[in-house]
Amino acid sequence: MIGVMLVDDQALVRAGFRALLRAQSDIDVVGEAEDGAAAVTLARDAHPDVVLMDIRMPGRNGLDATRDIVADPRLAGVKVIVLTTFAEDAYVFDAIRYGASGFLVKDIEPVELVHAIRVVHRGDALLSPVVTRRLIEEFAAKAKAPHPAKQVTALLQALTEREREVVALVAAGLSNDEIAERLVVSPATAKTHVSRAMIKLGARDRAQVVVLAYESGLVRPGWAE
Repeated sequence: MIGVMLVDDQALVRAGFRALLRAQSDIDVVGEAEDGAAAVTLARDAHPDVVLMDIRMPGRNGLDATRDIVADPRLAGVKVIVLTTFAEDAYVFDAIRYGASGFLVKDIEPVELVHAIRVVHRGDALLSPVVTRRLIEEFAAKAKAPHPAKQVTALLQALTEREREVVALVAAGLSNDEIAERLVVSPATAKTHVSRAMIKLGARDRAQVVVLAYESGLVRPGWAE
């Protein structure tokens, strides 16, 4: 059973998500919070598998709450999915940088939300590849780090040529199966390359791999179009 915690200041939104998720045989809502501070406290008590986190809330916002949850060793393994609207795009890149496993726009179809929770729970972060790539590229273009930090550059130098190629494809939003097809290797081989690259980069999931790929200059916005 996948335990999900809902964080949103709008009771109606939480009620809609709750009804949808509890109708699934493999998902249960283990807690709800209406602001970031309450979310962090509740997460420590309920220890959910996945947190659906709104960004704009009164008091402590979802961005700060995401950072606190991901940084808390007591909550190791808890995945955070940021919920946003296109009006809040400017927060998405920072949310992923702080450790969110991905994000969804609030008008997502119900079946896609359920699928996304399952995907993140099994460790495949960075959701909705088309939308994700569009947003990540937009904010990468605005990033204030034209010269990558030395530690990021050093991490990339530890990768093999094939691993750097795989990281670039992950940054383009490709799944393991799509990477396998692009490189003409088996899905198992592609998964191995991704896993090894993540370990060398110290990335907790694919979302952080994307951030590192753009911050380092390994890929540039629009390179895969």
